[in-house]
Amino acid sequence: MMARSQITLDPEIQRRARQRAGDLGVSLAEYIRQLVARDLGGHASTADPSVVFDLGTSSGSDIRLSKKAMIAEAFTSSRKNPRRR
Repeated sequence: MMARSQITLDPEIQRRARQRAGDLGVSLAEYIRQLVARDLGGHASTADPSVVFDLGTSSGSDIRLSKKAMIAEAFTSSRKNPRRR
């Protein structure tokens, strides 16, 4: 669990820190957490997009090439077995 902290920064330092965080693709809070962890010799947690994206293969399926056909197939297959209420 994280503990909440509040810091006061000079406006120019805050602007530059926000810019640097944006360049790194992280929030200002994450950027500061990483700096503190690095300074203290701890483990800096970094967000790795590969944890969420590129988990597997689509087995050659490319939706952008056949999106309309896939939608039509899904729509017509649902019409073959209509739901009864």
